[in-house]
Amino acid sequence: MKMAIQLFFLFTVTAWAVIAAPHPPYIEQAVEIHRLRPQTGSAGHRIPQIDCLSWRLGVETNNIRDWKMVPSDCENYVGHYMLGEQYRDDCEIVADAAIEYANGLTLSGDGKDIWVFDIDETTLSNLPYYARSDVAFGAIAYNSTKFNEWVSEAKSPAIPASLRLYNVLLSLGIRPVFLTGVREVQREARTTNLLQAGYQNWEKLILKGVNESGSGAVFKSGKRTELVNAGYRIVGNMGDQWSDLLGPDAGDRTFKVPDPMYYIG
Repeated sequence: MKMAIQLFFLFTVTAWAVIAAPHPPYIEQAVEIHRLRPQTGSAGHRIPQIDCLSWRLGVETNNIRDWKMVPSDCENYVGHYMLGEQYRDDCEIVADAAIEYANGLTLSGDGKDIWVFDIDETTLSNLPYYARSDVAFGAIAYNSTKFNEWVSEAKSPAIPASLRLYNVLLSLGIRPVFLTGVREVQREARTTNLLQAGYQNWEKLILKGVNESGSGAVFKSGKRTELVNAGYRIVGNMGDQWSDLLGPDAGDRTFKVPDPMYYIG
């Protein structure tokens, strides 16, 4: 027993001596790996039970599907992400990739090359609405009446990265098409909002008809097929939901901007 205690003591002292001693670079890197494990959200709030960063990754990669609300434990995390620099940087890097792709295209010049844009959380931001205490960045159940009232106000600002991409596409001769699941009754409000936010020209603005039903993916893929059948070539497609980007006639290349606040199937 005495020998065991002595050996344990010797091991403990040796371990602390190793930790306290100057480290070669490879040991410092190993220590840094453990610091990358997320213990807090972007505002320093400790994350209880659920790893919100991993949850957001699962959402953005479409591994987590059919969810109804942001987990209550992640409200602060999602809010600070959406209002912080990281969200803006993430949107910018998507726009950079899309612009690089668009600049490399060989276009027909016949006016039939189009780029499909979703609207909500893709070209226009509803953050002033989602930041409200009665919405809580998606941690409170979706209320269609409240959201439609917000849309009617036509006050959503442009997402700067998307507006930058939009202007580059216009300069290249690629015509934007806006495709949204918002109902046709909101056409005037949507038109006003797009114009006020800086989107001055488009080939088409497609909204969901009064009698149209079905999932977001079915609706949008159907409308894209109609565009292709009309002779258009969808050279690019950008949205915040996977339902904007999946299905038939998705386009030659798709780009997803982040949105961990809601899910549309």
